[in-house]
Amino acid sequence: MGTSKKEAFSNSQNRLADLAKALAHPARIAILEFLAKKNACICGDIVEELPLSQATVSQHLAELKRVGLIKGDIEGPRVCYCINQKAWSEAKQLLSQFMVTVKNCC
Repeated sequence: MGTSKKEAFSNSQNRLADLAKALAHPARIAILEFLAKKNACICGDIVEELPLSQATVSQHLAELKRVGLIKGDIEGPRVCYCINQKAWSEAKQLLSQFMVTVKNCC
């Protein structure tokens, strides 16, 4: 969506849409589930868990990091990823508010 179109919507609508887009791939859901179980890990561990190449996993990690759902710390030649609790809480709150707002439809 172009910048001019995004301006027509609220910040929370744009943020929720951005988060939903980042979550809209099963590999990203699997990555988040894996990180939640491990509480932290190294990128190589994620690659071993998924039936995807290193490059593909890196792209998914980059998208999750772009929206802030995960954060990564450089440890030598590796990056250690974990769930960003602040962004995760924000995502839960926005999604909950959205679900409550839309629950009374047809």
